[in-house]
Amino acid sequence: MASSGSFVESARAADLIQRRQRSEFLSSVKSTLFTAIKGNPELIPSLLTLALNDAMTYDKASKSGGPNGSIRFSSELSRPENKGLSAAMNLLEEAKKEIDSYSKGGPISYADLIQDAAQSAVKATFLASAIRKCGGNEEKGNLLYTAYGSSGQWGLFDKQLGRSDTMEPDPEGRVPQWENASVKEMKDKFSSIGLGPRQLAVMSLFLGPDQTATETLLATDPDVSPWVQKYQRSRETVSETDYEVDLITTLTKLSSLGQQINYEAYTYPVPKVDFRKLKL
Repeated sequence: MASSGSFVESARAADLIQRRQRSEFLSSVKSTLFTAIKGNPELIPSLLTLALNDAMTYDKASKSGGPNGSIRFSSELSRPENKGLSAAMNLLEEAKKEIDSYSKGGPISYADLIQDAAQSAVKATFLASAIRKCGGNEEKGNLLYTAYGSSGQWGLFDKQLGRSDTMEPDPEGRVPQWENASVKEMKDKFSSIGLGPRQLAVMSLFLGPDQTATETLLATDPDVSPWVQKYQRSRETVSETDYEVDLITTLTKLSSLGQQINYEAYTYPVPKVDFRKLKL
């Protein structure tokens, strides 16, 4: 029994070490992406669409595609629906070089990189909104977002670190050209992966560079319009709770479609210390 208990304790200790390693790595990744996005805020819309389009290749029937990093391949990135996203991908390639240089548990997957960048971009939009509500005062805006924002809602998204990359482009014809698509086409695509009008409305920020124009179009549909109005009202409040929480929830689901998360990703062995050799 003593031997069994010792084994359990060792397993628990190893699990705690791995959790800490993943947490520390993710914190560093977020810092790198925050800096990259802060220096290139004009790429935020493209980073969001990049993550959406990488995930939207998921096919429910065959359980193929999804947020697997396939959009990094030039043959997929050059498709009509991905027009204008090359600069965002180039930014992430540079960020990846930095991340891989300090990672002790292997290079970050493109699948993780693209979705984590979307998370950072979304947070940037939330923070920018808080700053605007404070008359452009960054210090007050940061305090507002810290006090009332949704930063505590990202727990499940963060746990999904460990997505795997595909080694080939996903099939063509699975992702609409959002800016040219009808609301029905958008609804049908979201429905095909298990999402409805509510999720379509809350993801308006991801569907093109002009959120206002996208929402104006979505509001013409009787199924989507009530949700568009709901989130517009929410964005006018101090906390934006309904909008932010629903957006985080939807992105979290999208960013794991078809993925088998490796919860040991980015962990590494810790050298054992032989205390007998230590000089006291």
